[in-house]
Amino acid sequence: MMERMVPIKLDNYKPLREIVFEHLREAILSGRLKPGERLMEVQLAEEMGVSRTPVREAIRKLELEGLAIMIARRGAYVSDLSIKDIAETFEIRTALESLAAGLAAERISPEGLEQLERILVQIGECMEDENADRLAELDERFHAILYAASRNQRLSQIVSNLREQINRFRKTSLSTPGRFRAVFQEHKRITEAISEGNSALAQALAKEHMENAELSIMEWVKDGKA
Repeated sequence: MMERMVPIKLDNYKPLREIVFEHLREAILSGRLKPGERLMEVQLAEEMGVSRTPVREAIRKLELEGLAIMIARRGAYVSDLSIKDIAETFEIRTALESLAAGLAAERISPEGLEQLERILVQIGECMEDENADRLAELDERFHAILYAASRNQRLSQIVSNLREQINRFRKTSLSTPGRFRAVFQEHKRITEAISEGNSALAQALAKEHMENAELSIMEWVKDGKA
């Protein structure tokens, strides 16, 4: 764990506790801090070059977001990816993504459609390198454009509440064999349906896309790789 954290640069306008929190959260979401790994305040503080207090505060915030768990007399650990967590998160996300895609097919602007198509090109380019970090970033942007295109602010707010869980699952899903090209094809079909204004088809394809993502993560966890 120690060599996977880096010293924090104190040239940021944010409070130190927020910077520490963001560093730890990113390490968990990227997989550098693994599920079940202990979060030791002293070691983390030394590695990041800060005192224990902001680390302790950051761990408490991670616990509130479900990314860490406190065990009595044992300390804090990165929370596991349980089958129940995955199922519940995707049950909600599938409904939201399907709704967003259907509304986008009815409401998307020419500029929004152009953004989706541009992201598709970038995903296609990224497949050659099989860069999971880059693909995760592009996948997040693709779905963010869909939410914006739905023109439903409350939908976007609800999705935002699930952001940390979604991002944690995202890279795991994209790391499964064959998922790179499948994601590209699924995004392409969703974009085509939206471009045609076919709301029902866009909803169905978004639902299928989420089900495939959930399946890939379930297989990953069951194989003990997460």
